[in-house]
This record gives sequence, structure tokens and C-alpha cells, in this order.
Amino acid sequence: MDFSNKQFPLLKNDRLLRAARGQEVDKVPVWVMRQAGRYLPEFQAVRAKHDFFTVCRTPELACEVTLQPLRRFEHLDASIIFSDILVIPQALGMTVEMHPGKGPVFPNPLQDVSEINNLKEEGAVSRLSYVGDAITLTRHKIEGKVPLIGFTGAPFTLMGYMIEGGGSKTMSKTKDWLEKYPKDVHRLLALLTRVIINYLVMQVESGAQLLQVFESSADHLTREQFIEFSTPYLKDIRSGVKNILNEKNIEQVPMTVFAKGGGHSLDIQADLGYETIGLDWTVDPIEARKIVGENITLQGNLDPQDLYKRPDEIKTLTIDMVKKFGKHRYIANLGHGITPQTPIESMTVFTESVHEAV
Repeated sequence: MDFSNKQFPLLKNDRLLRAARGQEVDKVPVWVMRQAGRYLPEFQAVRAKHDFFTVCRTPELACEVTLQPLRRFEHLDASIIFSDILVIPQALGMTVEMHPGKGPVFPNPLQDVSEINNLKEEGAVSRLSYVGDAITLTRHKIEGKVPLIGFTGAPFTLMGYMIEGGGSKTMSKTKDWLEKYPKDVHRLLALLTRVIINYLVMQVESGAQLLQVFESSADHLTREQFIEFSTPYLKDIRSGVKNILNEKNIEQVPMTVFAKGGGHSLDIQADLGYETIGLDWTVDPIEARKIVGENITLQGNLDPQDLYKRPDEIKTLTIDMVKKFGKHRYIANLGHGITPQTPIESMTVFTESVHEAV
């Protein structure tokens, strides 16, 4: 395919973009984090033949798995490109492997602050061009059915993986760095921020219509640490993307920040300049709205575990949730990614119930 062809089909369903911009919608838009993933047998079939990161790096495969949930769930109002937040550390020269049952593993994590100097910042975004190609291909194949979301991990979250060598329940090594080497930590976070800004701009140039920044490890930060080690960089990402798109005369796209476990800092997040704030399931929608005000869209926040309940219970919980958030400036979603054993029927009930709950 000619990846330079950006003459995309017209968008038929713009509910997500309208909600993100604070415009009126006929129905509350709904999508689900990790909607292209392990709970779908058709995804498992692709993964049986291909390594996880091979799927990420092969535009045709990434496009195929991005489209899979749209074929199955007619009520979805968005697609999100199939990729992973850890493609950025890979582009910086670190090895990341996906181990079955364990998740991502860095055989050689950062063990000393001097190793920050070994990260290959120059050319990092060009090494991620396969993500842009997957976005362009998907925009054509999706035929304007729904918008396509691009995404990235936030600097603190990425740094945590790079230091811990994978997912961590305690983040003890990272917290040690925050205490002992704050200057070096800020140097690394600034490096990641520069790469992320250019990576997100590349995604927009490739056809992404909304961007989401995942601060998935915010639950490991106190409010004070969030202010020091997350806030400045999230703010820089928002303003950096905006400024470069302006300079390049490219239409702005709405942006979402999702700080899992960051309920302690919603007032701070409201000042970062993002159109949408994602909420995890621990946050009360009514309280969140009071804190962030009327001019920011909220996204979330059903507990992914609720999708293991009976269909009638899922329907009731979903309709109650939508009523709490209200129809204005709201995007329905889960409070984190859908989990691998979720029954497919639950996803159908959830997405249908959101549209019924107007």
C-alpha cells in the first residue's frame, strides 16, 4: 500500500470527537481500552501465528487486529490503533520481550543513571514509522466508520518499565531513583517527553484523529510526586503537540490524559490543557465533575471486573454510570483495560447499554 496517501474516506460517526470537544451528541460515545486484544478469539488466532511485537511492527497485522472489535461490536464509536506503550523504549535501543503469562520483560533494564546516556534519542521516531504506517492503513480500511485513536505511554510510566525491567507491584527501584537521583530522573523524563511529542505528531500526520496519553503508573505516586515527576511532562506533551501541529498547519486533534490511580490529582490534571480526562473505577463521577468543572470531557469508568457479572447486572451498572456522568462532555469506557477472560457477550451488553442510556 502507498502509505503516503492521506486522502482518507469521510468520517461517518464523529460522536467521540464531538464529545471530546464539548459539542452536542445524539448518544454517549463508547469505546474500551484494550478492545483489540486477548479476550477475542480472532485476536488469539493472529497471536498463535505471530509474536506480539511482530504484530505491532507489521502494519497489515496491526490494522487487522485494530478492526476486529469493530466487526463484532456494532455500538463501538472508536477504534484505537493496535500497538504498545513500550515501543518507545525499543526505539531508544532497549530490548523488550513479551513473555507469555508474565507480560513485557526488559532483559537489560536501566541499572545506573549513567546508562541514560546510552539511549538513542536521535532517529527514535523514524524507527517507529511502522506505527504511522499502521495508522494510515487502518484509516483507509476503516472506511470512515469511526475515528481512529493514537496513543503513547507517559514519561513516568515508561521510565518505570525501563528501570524495573517490566511491570512492578511496588516500583521500588524507580522510587529509589526518585529519592537518590532526582536530577537524572528529570533528564530522562525530559528525553522521553521530547520523543513522545514527535511520536504523537507523527501519529496525527499519519491519520490519528484523537490521542491518548497513558500515565498507567500514577497509582505509585503521591500527589506531591505527581506534581513533580508527572505534571510538567504531561503539560509539555500537550503544548508541544499543539505547537508543532500549528507550525505545520495541521488541524488540531483532541487529546486525552489517563492517569490510572491519579484520582488524588484531578484538579491538577484539569489544568494540563487536555480536552478529556480519563478516570479509573475508583473515582466517583459526580465528585470528578465537581473538581474538573464543566469545560473538560470525562472518560470512563466501569470496573473491568464488572464485565464478569450477569448481563442484566452489567446493563444496570452501565446505565447507572452513564446517568451519573450525564450526556454532556462524556465518553463511556472502562476504568482500565478489558481483561483477557472477559466474556464477549459482556462487551456487547456494555456497549449497547451505553447507547440505550441516553
